[in-house]
Amino acid sequence: MLDSWKGGGCVANAPVLYIIVPCYNEEKVLPVTSGLFLDKLSELTAAGRIGSGSRVLFVNDGSTDDTWKIICGLAKQDPRCCGISQSRNRGHQSTVLAGLMEAKDVCDITISIDCDGQDDINAMDEMVEEYRNGCDIVYGVRNSRESDTAFKRNTAQSFYKLMNRMGAEVVYNHADYRLLSSKVLKELANYKEVNLFLRGMIPLIGFKSTCVYYERHERLAGESHYPFRKMLGLAVDGITSLSISPLRMIFILGVVISSVSVIGLLVLLIMAIAGNAASAVVCATMILCFVGGLQLLCMGILGEYVGKTFMEVKHRPRYIISERTDGSSRS
Repeated sequence: MLDSWKGGGCVANAPVLYIIVPCYNEEKVLPVTSGLFLDKLSELTAAGRIGSGSRVLFVNDGSTDDTWKIICGLAKQDPRCCGISQSRNRGHQSTVLAGLMEAKDVCDITISIDCDGQDDINAMDEMVEEYRNGCDIVYGVRNSRESDTAFKRNTAQSFYKLMNRMGAEVVYNHADYRLLSSKVLKELANYKEVNLFLRGMIPLIGFKSTCVYYERHERLAGESHYPFRKMLGLAVDGITSLSISPLRMIFILGVVISSVSVIGLLVLLIMAIAGNAASAVVCATMILCFVGGLQLLCMGILGEYVGKTFMEVKHRPRYIISERTDGSSRS
């Protein structure tokens, strides 16, 4: 398939691309960005870089507004648009996965991109080019965060640094804007975990990969659905799904605290013998409070891992498709 492309003009056997667009309450921005996605399909098809069977697949994440109605309307207006709808809101990662798994058997490559228009759609040209050069994974990476507020910029940078230090392999400043080949999609289907963190799962698959850098813009319309609270939750999911470093840290912390406690007890004993009983009681109380708080923290970390294990062993479905724009409802 790679050998059939000569650059410029329509070429037989060009790869079929599915653009995966997760949508949650995007009725304001979807009518704007859907046209941009279709224009990009037309541009890439006319240049012979992708096949005529390429599509834009919108994945509705249980929206409570008219998002699904708009997707159905787009599918009626243009055969290159199709859509699936989750039975309820299940989160961004589950929605992206649903789209990838829906497309894996009918396309050669996918590019997942958010619906808000912030990611530079023109980066798709270079992504497809890198696929032509033999890359199975192409990460879309922001080249700067100047458009972010100082708080969001600092928290985002801390997020990536924390993830890497905890042992979770992630690409710095990469979210979920990426190209995946059908080879990668088939391997991704073998990863059955319920606690999804695609940014960390994709690098685990391997295969040849590269990065494409782009400028990220403001939303074209609507409001962000990814506040700091959700970003923090995503970081916790990523760390506990991909790394056991926090558990090792608890062990090391236990050794250190035990050693310090022995020294502390000796100091308190000396103070009591010297007649400073009141000071010894205050110090003992402070130590007990500190150790008690530390124990609760460690139990919380252990509980997070136990909870994740509990959810995994249930083997519940990661997503359920309730509707499709073609009228079917198979899951």
